[in-house]
Amino acid sequence: MIRGRKGYALACRLADGSIAVEKHPWEPLSTRNWFVGLPIIRGTPALIEALVIGYRSLMSSADHAAKSEGIKPPSTFQYVLSIAFALAVVIVGFVLAPSALVHRVHGGWFTNNLIEGGIRALFFVIFIRLAAMMPDMRRVFRYHGAEHKVINAYEATGEYRGEAVNSYGTLHQRCGTSFIFTVLVVGILVHFLVGWPSFWWRLGSRLVLLPLVAGLSYEVIRAAGKHKDSRVLGIMVAPGMWLQKITTQPPTPDMIEVAVAALEGALELDGVRGEEAKRREGEEADTV
Repeated sequence: MIRGRKGYALACRLADGSIAVEKHPWEPLSTRNWFVGLPIIRGTPALIEALVIGYRSLMSSADHAAKSEGIKPPSTFQYVLSIAFALAVVIVGFVLAPSALVHRVHGGWFTNNLIEGGIRALFFVIFIRLAAMMPDMRRVFRYHGAEHKVINAYEATGEYRGEAVNSYGTLHQRCGTSFIFTVLVVGILVHFLVGWPSFWWRLGSRLVLLPLVAGLSYEVIRAAGKHKDSRVLGIMVAPGMWLQKITTQPPTPDMIEVAVAALEGALELDGVRGEEAKRREGEEADTV
């Protein structure tokens, strides 16, 4: 799945080897409302939109996979159950558990917040590591690498095929992995503001401050993407970039083909003529 300015495109490799492409127009909330588009404020809507688009893309890809293999697609109940389970893992594993583990530590507010944030980040890394051990997830991470290679090539040269793609890496500063890890790091700094209150007040403060944490993290990622030569911003997003070495893996040529199809779909939504469209147009002209 690759998102452009005016929508997102999803490309799926089917069982017969063909590629199905879906193009979905999408106008960000930040462009529809001036207040939502303000710095820091726009971070939370952007995060929510990313989650919604990601979830819809996962559902569509699962439906395509099931239909192309001649099996029944997952039901709405199964999708809802999977989301509920994912939310439970996030709340228990990344909110309740780290705070509970530090609850009996007799340190100062600074030390306790630092330890809690460190445990939360460690849990996230372990979670990603365990996911990478699953064959299906390793395949997902290779497709993730294909997306990044194609986007890196396009943003650098305007080309996204053949050697133009192979010479670029699988890491990208605006990746969702970097965003999530930046949220964890920024969260440590923001949580210093409330000290170390009682357990339930502490949990409530984590939820209340989440929009601020997401907003600040979004601005960091956005700035890092625009100012790639900045040493300070580079240091701030470095942990997330390191983590991408797990969540992005070297893709195969057929995976890059799928990423190219998704990019061309996103470019078409943006009104940009892709490389493939230009090539077909040239072949028709030669034929005439």
